Amino acid sequence: MKAHLAQVQSEPYKWMVLAIATFTFTFVMAIPQMSLPVLFDEISAELDLSLVQIGWIWGVGSMLGILMGLIGGPVGDRFGPRRTLAAACLLIGIAGAARGLSNSFAMLTLTTLIAGLAHWSIPMNVHKALGIWFPKEQLGLANGFAALGMALGFLLGSLLAATVFSPIFGGWRNVLFVYGAVAVLFSMFWWFSREKSGVSGHQHNQMITFRSTIGHVVRLRNVWLFCVATAGVNGCVYGMLGFLPLHLRNLGWNPAFADGTLASFHAVSLIFTIPIALLSDRVGSRRGVLMVSALLIGTGTGLLGFSSGVFISAVILMAGISRDGFMAITMTAIMEERGIGARFAGTAIGLNLSVVGISNFFSPPVGNWLAKFGTGLPFLFWASLVFLGFIAYLFIRPPAAGNAGIAQAQN
Repeated sequence: MKAHLAQVQSEPYKWMVLAIATFTFTFVMAIPQMSLPVLFDEISAELDLSLVQIGWIWGVGSMLGILMGLIGGPVGDRFGPRRTLAAACLLIGIAGAARGLSNSFAMLTLTTLIAGLAHWSIPMNVHKALGIWFPKEQLGLANGFAALGMALGFLLGSLLAATVFSPIFGGWRNVLFVYGAVAVLFSMFWWFSREKSGVSGHQHNQMITFRSTIGHVVRLRNVWLFCVATAGVNGCVYGMLGFLPLHLRNLGWNPAFADGTLASFHAVSLIFTIPIALLSDRVGSRRGVLMVSALLIGTGTGLLGFSSGVFISAVILMAGISRDGFMAITMTAIMEERGIGARFAGTAIGLNLSVVGISNFFSPPVGNWLAKFGTGLPFLFWASLVFLGFIAYLFIRPPAAGNAGIAQAQN
């Protein structure tokens, strides 16, 4: 009776958790991340960076994410997402602001590397927190709203960082200082937020060891297939987004129009995030929606290198329609896997993001290097990564009826 009363009383607070989670994606992750591509022109001019060096800086943030994906998930499963997110936001704030002190390629690379350490621990623990607070009937929608926050941040960062924020704050360095301060503020939000009582998955956190958690997750075949598929799609998107503003400028586009075109990618993603999440709930096939989403992303990216004028805008919209909806459904599908649920969500999503980190680390510099052989080759390379991911989806076994994975993992 007391447990039921506590659950009823905590029900409204889950929307507060969703709001903090959503805006953490917006202000701590997405805006700072997507500001870099549009600020690279200003940064490279001051630090005298080459196109390949820009590719390495864009990709190096994912390098420690490879390690953090393996550590951050189990840490969240062991100590709970609230405290893990508070620590991650604090580290992002400090390291992210330190990037503004960079006076060379080496220092900017190092500070970006450190910031990436904490950056990648956020998604797995945000989705774990939502898995704790929201029942499976609402989890897809909750993850959709969180992805909506990510899409909004990507849109604002790409649209405003170079043309609005940089002039207002006095250059790219001060923009990064402001982003760091905002991340520290969100660290406080998470630290003073409430835990949910009476949730079996959360009650087990203190009894789970790192070895048993990782050992349990790595034995699940579908989790590894999701890792390969997500890495292919994310590597494509990550490489393309970092290169696109420079590519459009090299074609002679006005900088503001080039940044606006990149922003349109995120705008269309923002519009379709919730409908795609709801569609996956309605059709009952996460994998089917993910496969269609991957095809749209890969086809749009591949056509980018061979398009001009208005057709560039059209294929960017094609690639962007399902980008954030794709991530929301992926996180939900992983949590629905038999044996995962809220209890092992941090570790499973962390493993997924760790493999994604490998793809994101190599994708930008390799694609940027291929540009010297032809402007269309980077886009074909990134599209080929989606094809590899699409093949992985064909081997994923559908979950048991009723999404039993969540129930089983929580019991």
